[in-house]
Amino acid sequence: MRSAALKVCLCSALCLSLAVADASPLKRRAWITVGEAAFQQMQSVAPDTVSIASREMGKAGMSEKVHAVVMDENRLAAAAGAIHEKLGRCGGFMYHGSEAQARAALTLRRVVSVAPAYAIDQHQVVEPMLASMQEQRIASTITALSAFTNRYYTSQTGVDASNWLLSAWRELATRRDDISVTQLTHKGYPQASVMLTIAGSDLADESIVIGAHLDSILSFRMGETARAPGADDDASGVASMTEALRALIASGYRPRRTIHAIAYAAEEVGLRGSQEIARQFKEAGKEVAGVLQLDMTNYQGAANDIYLISDYTNSQQNAFLAELAGAYLPGLKVAYDKCGYACSDHASWDAQGYPVSMPFESSMARDNPHTHTAKDTLANSGGQAVHALKFARLAAAYLVELSSK
Repeated sequence: MRSAALKVCLCSALCLSLAVADASPLKRRAWITVGEAAFQQMQSVAPDTVSIASREMGKAGMSEKVHAVVMDENRLAAAAGAIHEKLGRCGGFMYHGSEAQARAALTLRRVVSVAPAYAIDQHQVVEPMLASMQEQRIASTITALSAFTNRYYTSQTGVDASNWLLSAWRELATRRDDISVTQLTHKGYPQASVMLTIAGSDLADESIVIGAHLDSILSFRMGETARAPGADDDASGVASMTEALRALIASGYRPRRTIHAIAYAAEEVGLRGSQEIARQFKEAGKEVAGVLQLDMTNYQGAANDIYLISDYTNSQQNAFLAELAGAYLPGLKVAYDKCGYACSDHASWDAQGYPVSMPFESSMARDNPHTHTAKDTLANSGGQAVHALKFARLAAAYLVELSSK
């Protein structure tokens, strides 16, 4: 009897094991918007991905077909990995909470912004500030952020990195009652965005936004303990922004327009953090004179120093940035390039109608080959932050000139 019962138990266990092994995960739909080239990469790894709507988006001469797509969320990580690896995109798509949001993302937004005076007249304020900035401080911040095992949006170390930056920025704001530093929490994942706000004086209802993304990722096999240092992508952008803030605060500068500096969570998985924040600004009716995105600033892979991304950005503000570089960083060479739909968080602000620019470290064809790998370290950007200092100085000049009038 005992032998027969044992056989029955073993048979039942084996059948149950085979049933579990054969069961596929329950499908959960993901709604995204993605450009044509990235859509083709997605279909190569997730052939059941379906376009439910599409339209030509962008500017004259720079438009591309953008799709609203539904897919199996279990395949989203592999699809994102293909976009990252094959196209070199940082983000590459926008993740949406519903079909309605995905379809709405294809509609053109009315521009919601103030009309800033793109004048350059703050030399007495800006030049001493730029002279005080140091690449060693930027390198130190890159080192600290890339020391976390990863900064993935669902990992504990991603949460820890957000907490570390909160503390570091609060240290910058000591003894300034016009500066606040907070974490912005997001539904569905634990990593928080971090925002430092310097209150404006007589134009406080108008804002300037500067941002960089906090999270890091591997193209494939991302997990809780995977090593994804993200030194260039995008600890460098956060570090450049941090040094610009430090110099601005240390100088005692008080802006007329409110300045918001934001380290976004969850950029690598569909621009989730920045989309939510930009949408909240729009829904609250906030007036924004300009937005600047710093995504990868420390790898100089091409002949020019700064490449202004020309698609899904504001041409007038781009021209202003080129003029700023000429006025304050006259030895630098500035060029233009394109990066495609949703390549970084600037696209979230552009989608809401705000004027945005993204100065980039290199041409897209010669950007950092180590991004989204365990080799994205400070050592593989030359072990220093000289290139990132150029972007920090440009950012500081931008913040002062645009927030002072």
